[in-house]
Parts: sequence; C-alpha cells; structure tokens
Amino acid sequence: MKIKIIDILNVLYDFAPLSLQESYDNCGLIVGDEQLETGKVLLCIDVTEEVIQEAIKKECGLVISHHPLIFKGIKQIVPRGHVERTAIMAIRNNIAIAAMHTNLDNCISGVNKRLADRLGLKHHQVLQSVEGALKKLVVFCPEAKANEVRNAIFEAGAGQIGNYDSCSFNLSGTGTFKAGSDTNPFVGNIEQFHQELEIRIETILPSYLTHRVINAMLKAHPYEEVAYDLYPLDNAWNGAGAGMVGVLPQPLSENDFLKVASEVLQIPVLRHSPLRNKKIEKVAVCGGSGAFLLPMAKNANADVFLTADIKYHDFFEADGALLMVDAGHFETEQFTKELIADILREKIPNFAVLISEVNTNAVGYYFK
Repeated sequence: MKIKIIDILNVLYDFAPLSLQESYDNCGLIVGDEQLETGKVLLCIDVTEEVIQEAIKKECGLVISHHPLIFKGIKQIVPRGHVERTAIMAIRNNIAIAAMHTNLDNCISGVNKRLADRLGLKHHQVLQSVEGALKKLVVFCPEAKANEVRNAIFEAGAGQIGNYDSCSFNLSGTGTFKAGSDTNPFVGNIEQFHQELEIRIETILPSYLTHRVINAMLKAHPYEEVAYDLYPLDNAWNGAGAGMVGVLPQPLSENDFLKVASEVLQIPVLRHSPLRNKKIEKVAVCGGSGAFLLPMAKNANADVFLTADIKYHDFFEADGALLMVDAGHFETEQFTKELIADILREKIPNFAVLISEVNTNAVGYYFK
C-alpha cells in the first residue's frame, strides 16, 4: 500500500496543526516532494546519517522526526557538516524528511500529554496556554435552518470551550434584504423588500480551523449570500500550549518520585534543585527545553517541575517553591516516536509505520 507523502503528513497536521509551531521552528516537510508516494515511513527523534541508512535498508520513502533536520539557516548544501551530509544522502536516495516539533509540543494531546501519561499523571491541564489563537464566529440564518447550520459548525470543530463542546449563544432578530434581479432567494421575492425571522449564532473556534468551519457553515446555510462576521480574540486558549500539569494517583516522597522518573524515562542520572523534604503530588512537565516555564509551574502550585536543559542558575530560581528536575532532553521526548506511530496507525491502519532502531541520543553518561 502506497500513499502520497502529503496525505501522510496531513493526518499529522490535523492532529497538530502547523499553526501551533513556534515562530523560530521549522516543522513540516523539509526535504523531498510531497506528491511522491511511499509504502513505508520511518519515525525518529533526530535525523542522522545512520537513520537515513536505516530508511534506505528498510525501503522507507519518508522519515518523520521530532527535531527538524534543518533548524538554523544554511546557505550551501555541501557535505561539510552532519546536517548537509544527511540531507544529501536523503535526496540522492529519494527519501523525504519531515518534522513534527513544537506544533506537536503545543498540541494538547501531544508530546507533554504522552510524557504526563507515562509518569502516571491524571487531570492534565496545559501549563502555558496559547494566546491570540481563537476567533469568534457570528452568523445569521433563518430560524428554520438554525439547528442545521449550528450543527455543521460544531461538527467542523467550533464550539469547544475546555471540556464542553457545542457551545454557542443564540439570539432571535429580524433580518432584512431585497433580492436582485439575477438572484435565486431562499425566501422572499425578487425586487421586493423582505423581512425574515433569523437567529444570530455566536461561537468560538481555533484559528487554524477557520477555513474548515466557514466552508461547513456555507455548505449548510440556505442563503446564496451568507452574512457572517469573524472576530480575533485575545483569550488564552486552554486547548493548546506549552507544558502540562497533572496530579499523581497518590503522593510520593521526593526520592520515590525521582526513582519513578528515572525508571520511566530510563535515565541513570537526574539533576535537581535542593530537596524540600515534602510530598510530591502535583507535577508539571515539559518535554525538552522547558526552563522558561518555571514561573508557570510555580503559579500552578506544582510540587515538582520536570523538564530538561536546565542551566545552573535556573536551579536557583526554584527558590524552594518546588523541586526542579532535569531529566534529559532526549529522555523527556523519547515517547514522541510512539505518539506519531499511534496517530498514523489509527488513521491509516494498513500502512507500514516503522520506529527507528537507531539511538540518536547525543548525550552519554559516565559512572565512576
């Protein structure tokens, strides 16, 4: 079974839209032709020459990584560094490379949700919500068709507020119009002033769903010319954002929590701020470099904040408010491969999804 690369990637974009990626990032297709077909995809955290060699051996036409192969700007594709050599090898062997990075980090069911699940956390919430990513839709339609239009809007993804769906506000009023000579009005007569009892429907939607929701609304709406408004909102959106916070099924001592984290993440060394000798119940996490979220973890009253790439002086910022734990960049993101595999296998059940056997962790640990 062969599928176009773009169709494979669209499955992932539906789950974690590219609009959720950070401005500095480089998600999506990085190398290759999206219109080519492939029968296999290989998943990894980092794209290296060894991973491309594995893709060649296993006849995978697409490699999907978490970290983008090309992250910083490059001006020449010559075999001087590992990035350029890897890209050249992929191009020579007609292998496409794509990345699902901060869009998957910021997705509510993405990297941090999977990390939280592995640590056994319950009642997850986003640690830092995305702002400016919501819109309000207002549409006017005849009363008899209001339910049909409203349901179409909801089915397209609008009307979600937290754990509530189908959210809208509805107000009755009178709409007026006069149909021109070249129209085919749903109600009223041509060249005659008409008044119609209409419903004003207001609802909320993520910006990335705008086209889908509008198209669904227009398809369901009976009018030739549909009157609607879109308003940008500054509201924080809890449906996406950085990091995650949840609670353990039962409190643990700090040492027991560190032991669990070490075993789950398979990391032999954990760096942490001074122990507070307090129970751990509420846990904040961020896969990869998440020290910037420390203030949010404090505001959430977390007992511990587990992330990676914490600098020496960052540990001072914990300031006794919580336990700060550096559990390794690769280690806190290692489950991303399984996450992407689960998404693809659910949506494309008969397609070959392979997880790379190459260990791309660039950090080793020495024990005396």
